Amino acid sequence: MGSEKKISLPAKLINGGVAGLVGVTCVFPIDLAKTRLQNQQREEVYTGMRDCLVKTVRSEGFFGIYRGAAVNLMLVTPEKAIKLAANDFFRQLLSQDGKNLTLPREMLAGCGAGTCQVVVTSPMEMLKIQLQDAGRLAVHQQKVWGADGPMTASSHPPPVNASTTEPTSAFRHPSATVIAKELLQIQGLAGLYKGLGATLLRDVPFSVIYFPLFANINTHGQRHTGEKASFFHSFVSGCVAGSVAAVAVTPLDVLKTRIQTLQKGLGEDTYNGIIDCARKIWMHEGPAAFMKGAVCRAMVIAPLFGIAQGVYFIGIGEYILGYFQ
Repeated sequence: MGSEKKISLPAKLINGGVAGLVGVTCVFPIDLAKTRLQNQQREEVYTGMRDCLVKTVRSEGFFGIYRGAAVNLMLVTPEKAIKLAANDFFRQLLSQDGKNLTLPREMLAGCGAGTCQVVVTSPMEMLKIQLQDAGRLAVHQQKVWGADGPMTASSHPPPVNASTTEPTSAFRHPSATVIAKELLQIQGLAGLYKGLGATLLRDVPFSVIYFPLFANINTHGQRHTGEKASFFHSFVSGCVAGSVAAVAVTPLDVLKTRIQTLQKGLGEDTYNGIIDCARKIWMHEGPAAFMKGAVCRAMVIAPLFGIAQGVYFIGIGEYILGYFQ
């Protein structure tokens, strides 16, 4: 691995923020398809990623595939900054006199990074999922009731009973501000952190897999100890490590998505915790349901973390700070 090069905390935060903004802008439509595919239960609205994106554009317009992007763009900067900066912090903390980190220590550093990031990730995912799933819920309800029947697609949560499925007269696109306001008023801060356990269950194993794998692959692009790898090698390393980790934790991502989705369609299961969610998915949809959206997830995470690590290793944060000094 080589010695861990120390970078200032402000530079790490800038690198993580810039990388997150660029990455999310590029891959958000695929992330929307992933969320909608994972939330499908027995009544399937979409046959796959392409079908989901095509139907979304037809029914909601081009900007429909970016529904929820504002929340992601606003919160991805601190989320990515915390994740990458925390990993570097723990790696430096666990390093001994500049020696290579052992694999268990690399995994421990990744575990620390994954734990720290959920402070931002959990509420971000909570709000984003409601916005992303609104269109699927609208089409699902229309299929259940029939073309001429009532349609309930109000996907921002009813304040008291989030699993309500009674039809309303018209479709309303939810607002992140309204969702957050209602959750805070009714449930307090805990409302925004619904599914925190499931988020930890996904993000900690992801980081335990991703960071050590990336670091070891990226080492092969370093000609000399302590030297940065090229942008291309860092990008490819991030893509490979990200896709492997993403697919590995897809079953946990499915559980998190289902638990954090407040509004369910008619006939769809509601869940009371992680174990109940896993049991109902296994019984009603079979084991294959745990891998729903796996391809989409890999296609999102691979370039997202490839771009993140590429930007991070270029050192945009250091350049910006140096310019103002």
